[in-house]
Parts: sequence; C-alpha cells; structure tokens
Amino acid sequence: MSNSPVVLISHEMLGPIQPGLEAQGYRVARRWDMTPELAAEVRAIVHAGEIALSPEFLASLPALKLIANVSVGYDGVDVAWCRARGIEVSHAEGLNAEDVADHAVGLLIASWRDIVRGDQMVRAGGWTMADRMGARPGLKGRKVGVMGLGYIGQAVATRVEAFGMQVAWWGPRPKPDARWPRAESLLALAADSDILVVACRADASNRQAVNAAVIEAVGPRGLIVNVARGSIIDEDALIAALKDGRLGRAALDVFAQEPTPAARWAEVPGTVLTPHSAGTTVDSLPLMIGQCFENLRRFFAGEPLASPVPD
Repeated sequence: MSNSPVVLISHEMLGPIQPGLEAQGYRVARRWDMTPELAAEVRAIVHAGEIALSPEFLASLPALKLIANVSVGYDGVDVAWCRARGIEVSHAEGLNAEDVADHAVGLLIASWRDIVRGDQMVRAGGWTMADRMGARPGLKGRKVGVMGLGYIGQAVATRVEAFGMQVAWWGPRPKPDARWPRAESLLALAADSDILVVACRADASNRQAVNAAVIEAVGPRGLIVNVARGSIIDEDALIAALKDGRLGRAALDVFAQEPTPAARWAEVPGTVLTPHSAGTTVDSLPLMIGQCFENLRRFFAGEPLASPVPD
C-alpha cells in the first residue's frame, strides 16, 4: 500500500469520493488536512473545476502530473500553466448536459410564468381571484438566444424549440452544422432575444461578457438564465438592472461567489435562484465520478486519457 500512488482530494465537497478512490488502491490525501510529507507524493488531484487551484499551490506538489476534474467545467484550473509544466488535465465531457439543460428550462419556465411567486402567494394566504387577471405572456413564439452551442446549449435549444420558441445562438466559433442561426455578436443576440440562456464554457475570454450593455439589450421585459458559471455575467450590473427595471427577470443557478450571500439578493426583484445544482443528479453524478476514475486509471497505466480538456 505504501507504494500506491497518492491522489489528492481538493475540496471537502468531494470527500464522499474518498472510499471509492481507496477501493481502487490509491492512497488519498485531503487538502484540508494534508501533511507536507504526503504533499510531496501527490501525483494526481481529483477536483471540482469551478474552484480555483492557484499556481502557487500546484507548484507545492512536485510530483503532480494530473488534475482530474469530476465536473464538466475546469475554469478554476490554469490549463496553459499546467501544460507548460507537464501536468495533464481531464474533465467530465458532456456527461451532465441533459440534466443541466432540463434545469435551465425549469428555471426559464419558473421565472417566465411566475411559478415561484405563485407558490409563495398561495402559501402566504395572499391569493385572490383578481390575481388571475394579472396574466403573464406565454412561451410559444418567444425568441430564445443561447450563448454557447456546446452539449448543454444544443440540449437547451432542442428543448425550447419543442415549446414552439424560436432559437438563435452565439459563440466565438461558427458551427456550420448547427440547426439554428448564429447571431453576429453576443450583443446582437441579446437585442433580438426575449430570453437569453447562458450555457457556454467559462474561460478568461468570456469573463463578464454578459455586461451592462448585453443585460440592457435583453431589456425590461426580458429574462436571463445562467446555468454556466457566475463569472460570465457582471453580477453587479445584473442586480442594478433588475432593481432599476432595465432587466425584467433573471433565473440563476451559478453566481460570482458561491455560496452566494443571501443578503445580496434580499431586495432584488424578478429572480429565481438555485444553489448550483443543475448538473448534479443521481443519474449524472455517478457517470462523472466514473469518468474521473477512468482518467485516473488510464493515467497511472500510461494510457491516453478518456476525456482530456480540449486544446
């Protein structure tokens, strides 16, 4: 056992994975109680990609050669820095896209049709028959703009199309085989959309890409749904626009800081909020963990990774 490779769990959230790693024959280090002696032996990290791994911390692990993300995203990892130092990076490629898309559409409907507010009204005893006359618009015929047409974006587009909504998308790279038209820019997409769904991979190029101008282009009757990463939206600008009525609604599963402070949203109207839970189901989570374990197995066997992050 002393010769078994040491795998580091990077965050307490991933603690439940430890027995599975040990069953595979690995020695497990935990970042929150790791000794310097064990740190010197760490050859791989099991990681949740939205959490930042600083170069300073990684440099303190001299034997490190793999970061295996359980998550699809890996925005907390400086991939270029890792590659320059011979550290491979893997992720869970597309395994929870259907679940994230389901959640995105759930947020969309809940917000657009005031489902959460209606539930609160009934429970609080505030329901009057006059409330039925304060009708919201339906969904059929509404324009949905999808930011990012990867696995999740395509799944969202397919779902909303089934509701009779019109779909367009924008991303930095054309997709000639896409079924839906690509807008000239993110700003143009927002201006032509009733609902903007943020579903792209987060990286340095799109940090706060959904800025004040994009938010205002969606407008006072529009809705922004975010199931990607909180870093993609200028959250301060979003909150200001909601309070001022320059944006109608926002439905968010991800935030600039997680967990997001409850007080930050206490006086913000038109919001439906969930705790970064879109991609975690009893169906997808075992697949994501399984792919992480397979990447570990392949790495230690000297085989190509099953799902390396793309170039």
